[in-house]
Amino acid sequence: MKQTVVLVTGMSGAGRSTALKVLEDLGYEAVDNMPLSLLGSLVRPQNARNVGRPLAIGVDIRTRDFGVEPFIGELDRLIEHDEISVRLLFLDCDDEILQRRYTETRRRHPLAEDRPVPDGIRLERQLLSRLRDRADAVIDTSNKTLWGLKEQVSERFGVEEKAGMTINITSFSYRQGLPREADLVFDVRFLSNPHYDEKLRPMTGEDAAVGEYVSADACFGAFLDSLTAMLVILLPRYEVEGKSYLTIAVGCTGGRHRSVYTARRLVEWLENQGRQVHLHHRDIAGAGGRNML
Repeated sequence: MKQTVVLVTGMSGAGRSTALKVLEDLGYEAVDNMPLSLLGSLVRPQNARNVGRPLAIGVDIRTRDFGVEPFIGELDRLIEHDEISVRLLFLDCDDEILQRRYTETRRRHPLAEDRPVPDGIRLERQLLSRLRDRADAVIDTSNKTLWGLKEQVSERFGVEEKAGMTINITSFSYRQGLPREADLVFDVRFLSNPHYDEKLRPMTGEDAAVGEYVSADACFGAFLDSLTAMLVILLPRYEVEGKSYLTIAVGCTGGRHRSVYTARRLVEWLENQGRQVHLHHRDIAGAGGRNML
């Protein structure tokens, strides 16, 4: 049995500490801001036979002796060991929301020093771009409630072993921006829009009447067939490459009708294929209805 290790990093203020607490609640032994020079001592391959609780280790720019290259070096050394299963979780967030969080809490960004907070955020994003690219999972907390973050961390890093790749489907509004964690993005704004029907406008894509309206579009069936045919090819290849999590985002203008219905239909198809799939409607409540993290 392998020792499970989750390295948690990301943008300052994006919820890394909260993610660590969630992992601790899931049964992980959580360690925060451990110096990189001690990481190898904590995760000892020679002790992997005596596997205990999984480890969640928080590392960010405040960590003593932190550097992107040393961090990647430690990550690669851990990956080389067959006795260890290591995954990298990156917490991200929109720059404007990060700035607002710092302003509201009157905290100083660790890289800003005497400069404005946006300068620190911009510098940190440039610094951490390679870590984000290496991450096994990226969770964007821009529009997340605390419960939403807990749900995503639990889905992706629950202690129970899950066979195969976990697929996350999210609907979203293009007005609110692309989901940062998305691996694949599909735009369904070409479909007939229920928003312009006064009876359907207050409803969502989870309502049968809206579903009937969207599916009646002559292009919907062909689009869904083409999308699922592509996934038949892609999903096994992603698994061969070792991908554990895949996030597919479906967007429309408001994130309430077309994207919601299409996401639901996609989930139903994936479930019929025997896939592990989770569904999340990011903007179904509208921009004013979200309780941010």
